Amino acid sequence: MNLQSNDFEILGLAPSFGLDAEELSRRWKALQAQVHPDRFVASSAVEKRVAMQWSVRINEAYQRLREPLERAAYLCELHGISLGEEDNTAMPPAFLMQQLEWREALDDANTLAELKALQAEVQQFQQSLFDQAAHALDAQQDYAVAAQHVRALMFLARFLQAVQVRLRVLADATESDMPVR
Repeated sequence: MNLQSNDFEILGLAPSFGLDAEELSRRWKALQAQVHPDRFVASSAVEKRVAMQWSVRINEAYQRLREPLERAAYLCELHGISLGEEDNTAMPPAFLMQQLEWREALDDANTLAELKALQAEVQQFQQSLFDQAAHALDAQQDYAVAAQHVRALMFLARFLQAVQVRLRVLADATESDMPVR
């Protein structure tokens, strides 16, 4: 193993979207126990630096693989499919229409109940997309299709953050009895 190994190799896991979260955590903890810089306090400067590099690299791998969206994007990239988030914004027309409807619903929502209903709808759609991405990645090994799902999931993640912000604003306004907007 070397610092240039991919995240799955670093953590000793098969490259798969469907990871066992507990196994991932166990492997991360076991590796960190071996290389944590605190174990090298009395070592040479070189050994300390190497331990720090390994610790950082293991943490990076763990952080990327524990997040399903990041793991899916990483798997696509490992198989030569760039997500091209900056320049590839092409989405199926039906998904674009759905985005517009959700944006309008977010803009029009004036109650916590409306926002929570919108959030639940989008989360349900998000779970469906995760299931489709998992199937494309693990069962079909069709990374181009998976990348399309990942790009849509990235939009949904950003949109759900906007919903969360709006929920906090509305909850704060409701508590202080102030008008929203």
